[in-house]
Amino acid sequence: MSDITQIKGQLKQFIAETSFVSIDKIKDDTLIFVEGIFDSMGFLSLINFVEDNFKIKAADSELLEANFESVEAIANFIQSKLN
Repeated sequence: MSDITQIKGQLKQFIAETSFVSIDKIKDDTLIFVEGIFDSMGFLSLINFVEDNFKIKAADSELLEANFESVEAIANFIQSKLN
């Protein structure tokens, strides 16, 4: 099981590689959709990454902005699914 720091690191790396944004610009509280780092296609790739990398399944009812708006929110969502 990954700890929250490892989860955040993996998420930041994925977001940086996928969006071509410097990893230094991606903070735990960066609003990745509001700031234009990801769009709807980025969201789909993010969901696939989370499900494949962390071996979890996000239900349609869980695909909410609150769960995916930032690295912090995504990491908390992943950790809740792993527990």
